[in-house]
Amino acid sequence: MIQATDFRWFDGGVNITHSKLHDQLEDVLARAANVGVVELLAIACNLEDTRTLCQLAERYPQLRVTAGVHPHDAAAAPADLARQLLALAQQPAVVAIGECGLDFNRNYSPPEVQRQVFETQLQVAAELGLPVYLHERDAFTDQLAYLKRYRSSIPAMLAHCFTGSCEELEGYLQLDCYIGITGWVCDERRGGALREAVPMIPSDRLVLETDAPFLLPRTLRPRPSYNEPCWLPEIASVVAQLRDESLTNLSAATWRNSQRLFGCEGWRQN
Repeated sequence: MIQATDFRWFDGGVNITHSKLHDQLEDVLARAANVGVVELLAIACNLEDTRTLCQLAERYPQLRVTAGVHPHDAAAAPADLARQLLALAQQPAVVAIGECGLDFNRNYSPPEVQRQVFETQLQVAAELGLPVYLHERDAFTDQLAYLKRYRSSIPAMLAHCFTGSCEELEGYLQLDCYIGITGWVCDERRGGALREAVPMIPSDRLVLETDAPFLLPRTLRPRPSYNEPCWLPEIASVVAQLRDESLTNLSAATWRNSQRLFGCEGWRQN
């Protein structure tokens, strides 16, 4: 494990409500802080998640949270989603709308329902002047069309857990999106396209995230049973190598980007 106590890191995506993390949250956050991961973005998959995260953020000030509905959960979204989401997003810990987007890989929710729920969340983000935290799988062309429609009304967008090609990266960058890189980049078997794309990400658009407890970096030895925010420096090390960049510069840039994106300064419309 990398000794990263000299660096300051922001984990741009953690599934805190997952039982593997939530059941030992104090220890998870302590292990993260011990390696310099001092702030984290907790991701909501549905409105119940959002409420839970807002409560946790009152106890743990290092947490910032998203408010939204994952495409897998779109079919269960309430009919008054916009009204409930507008209310929840007023909570002080909420810094982005999401995790939202389109996922046509397994279609846990029907594609048309996903589209409706996604557009509702884009409309809420535009109304509140908040960033959107994006999920996409096997739906790049459709998703990009929605983002182009709303880009001028939404202050910032993050392509969470980007694993795509250089061409897909260029599509997001043309919309001035931030790009979230996870432990997928540590897997030379599956992450070849991503490893080619990582050096092309502008320094002012790069965000690091674990997506814990998922996407455990394959480079870790010995190998833990699941991912945690404390492994973010491992991801940073691989990204720095691929970009031929020092950890010092990478830490400073990704911290600055995360604060700009999730710092909640100047986004929300009053």
